[in-house]
Amino acid sequence: METARATNSKDQGIQIAESARQALDERHGEEIVLLDVRDHTSVMDYVVIVSGSSPPHLKALFGEVQNQLKRSGIAVYRRAGTPECGWMVLDYIDTVIHIFSPDARRYYALEELWARAPRLS
Repeated sequence: METARATNSKDQGIQIAESARQALDERHGEEIVLLDVRDHTSVMDYVVIVSGSSPPHLKALFGEVQNQLKRSGIAVYRRAGTPECGWMVLDYIDTVIHIFSPDARRYYALEELWARAPRLS
């Protein structure tokens, strides 16, 4: 049975995740992790987690992902957070990108939540 959520093609989900990873790397994102969570949740297929060193760095990471994906014709579905709060999120339906300050990343510990998910990076 199909899930009720809207979905991109499976290939597009990994393409979004890999494009986001590349954009984050170009802006010197720290400790970039790409997780395949398809076997662990029906809400999304991939999770990308990255740290930034300061609020301006978080903002630059956030903007670069959106700009790079937009140039490929992929618009963000939902976004939330601010650089000052230390956690920003971009939701592309099948791929969700979390951009953290180091303190917020330790506090929320998403890698522990998805510890059994395969790491693709």
